[in-house]
Amino acid sequence: MTTVEPVTLDPIGPERPGGQGLDHNQEESGNLAIHKLLTTDDGRAWTDFVATARQSRDGSWSYEAWALRGMVRWVRRYSEAGGYDYEVVETAGANPIERQDYRALATLSEELAAGSGDPETNFVEPDKLTYPWAYERLSQLFDSPNAPDLVVNPKSYCYGRQPGQHGALDVIQSRSPLIFSGPGVKAGAFIECPSRQIDIAPTVARLMGFPLIDGCDLTGRTSSERGVSPDVYLARQDGRVLDEVLDPAAGEPERVYLVLLDGQSHTELLHRLETEPGAIPNLRRLISAGVMLRHGSITNFPSITWPSHNAIGTGSWSGHHDIVNPSYYLRETRETVSPQGQQFDTARFLNPGVETLFEAFHRVYGEWDGASGVVTASVNEPCTRGAGHASLERRLIGDRGELIMLTKETEHEISPRWFNELEEQGHRLQGQIDNRALAQARQLLLDRSHPAPIFTYHEFAQPDSSAHDYGPHHEGARAALDETDVRIGHLLRTLEGRGLFESTLFVITTDHGMAQQDVSLKANPARIPQRDGMEAVTTEPLVYLRDIEVAIVVQADGRTAQVTVLDNDAAPSGEKPPVSAAEILVSDHRDGKVARVLTDSSGVAGISIPADLEPADLRIRVHAQGFNSRHMLMDSTNLALDLRQVLYGR
Repeated sequence: MTTVEPVTLDPIGPERPGGQGLDHNQEESGNLAIHKLLTTDDGRAWTDFVATARQSRDGSWSYEAWALRGMVRWVRRYSEAGGYDYEVVETAGANPIERQDYRALATLSEELAAGSGDPETNFVEPDKLTYPWAYERLSQLFDSPNAPDLVVNPKSYCYGRQPGQHGALDVIQSRSPLIFSGPGVKAGAFIECPSRQIDIAPTVARLMGFPLIDGCDLTGRTSSERGVSPDVYLARQDGRVLDEVLDPAAGEPERVYLVLLDGQSHTELLHRLETEPGAIPNLRRLISAGVMLRHGSITNFPSITWPSHNAIGTGSWSGHHDIVNPSYYLRETRETVSPQGQQFDTARFLNPGVETLFEAFHRVYGEWDGASGVVTASVNEPCTRGAGHASLERRLIGDRGELIMLTKETEHEISPRWFNELEEQGHRLQGQIDNRALAQARQLLLDRSHPAPIFTYHEFAQPDSSAHDYGPHHEGARAALDETDVRIGHLLRTLEGRGLFESTLFVITTDHGMAQQDVSLKANPARIPQRDGMEAVTTEPLVYLRDIEVAIVVQADGRTAQVTVLDNDAAPSGEKPPVSAAEILVSDHRDGKVARVLTDSSGVAGISIPADLEPADLRIRVHAQGFNSRHMLMDSTNLALDLRQVLYGR
């Protein structure tokens, strides 16, 4: 009998390499930056861990997370079952992301017990936290060429100057509530079900009867490339169908209304449902008629607005849809872009290789042309591409006069406290923005010149603004949810008035969690390397190092060497630009300085090697304005900080 040995698959690095992570030219700067982030006075206080993807000289990739308590290095490989498998290949000290239980701290009492117990000072330390799907969520980020060299995960309470904040990998900031209600799903139950944001879109697709297609899974390979029959519903589908919520006997929905309660804490919502029977009656009505995931749904990383909204709307992680942060650095053009700061017309930042639910609905059912097809709507929602109505793309369906009238109908329901109490101007206006968005949604449902939208993705922003300025468990945050619930009531009555309520599937979720912050810190750990003199671009929590490639060629006679200095980030042409006027200092361990030269316009300099010295005896320091310095031996060996030794004594 012949035994077939299993095929050993090589580790898989970033899907689309484009300078992200650390290569061998960044060993020195990367290690130094990690050390600064963990060991400076404020770094020790603020930083939970630092993660990166690292490429060795032989081209192989691995992923790392570094903390004062220990480090872990892992690789990912194609899984025979689809997707990826993750293998830990090295640890030192305690693996900082080993605890990955998505069920941890899922109630308010558990969350408070992990901290001080006081909702307004409930600062939870890393040893009480878990990091659900940590290997997958960290690895995926580095699949995008927009990804950083380093990503900083702050401690849960060390994320800026607002009482409430989010963005980190930990379970508090990464847990969103998730509810399904209506045709096709179970009713009247809390269910135990592992879930990620990227699972929502494929679940919606299944419920709406989309056909399976030859699209990409988490690995970026199509079904045919993986040698299987079509097995996904979207052009890029990282998530799975949540079969646990489905009930085929409960009918089939005719449309989907996705309600996003921006920034709403899962534990706070669950607490109010359990302890305040008369509160949030409209949300309670939907939840009681559907299913709520007891442990919520784990968000994209970073757990922050623009990346997460688009993860929900595409079924793909941010490392695949490419909006990796509210703001991020583009290496090719040397510019920082800010989709969230720009707010409008940001669909162009989304990777054309992914498919939004709007685009998928139109692919399956056609676009409304006045006679046939369907209408889709993005209402005050950062995921917009392909939507027939998209307020953040300035693409509106409906009469402006009617919209103004509908807006005025509910203006009196905006609490004046938002204008008097909230600190940031944008937060003060969220009540008005939500009210205008409500008017848009109602107009779309009331207008009989076109069919009611088959898919609506509607964001309510007030919960987020209030939780930021008050904290996630403050009375002000509860008041914001109460006001939002009133607006949801208007939507439900409008649907009922059109006879559409019973045939509508409701999905209720949010984009991220929210953790109480220590505002006295005014923490911004991502800026530590830059503040301490390193050349970097930071868009919290991402760090992009500005580094040089140094190539040393020793001639055959051993008497001269050519040093070429290039920008380590490629230009749009794919070539790395030369760095002129880079200073090269050559020294040896005996006599000190041997030579000082500057690179020419081609980034090249020639060096004479003393006859009594070997290349390995000579040290080179390369310094160029605007870049981190390099220290090397003439034989190209990097002189870099040994992180294992300095952090863990190894």
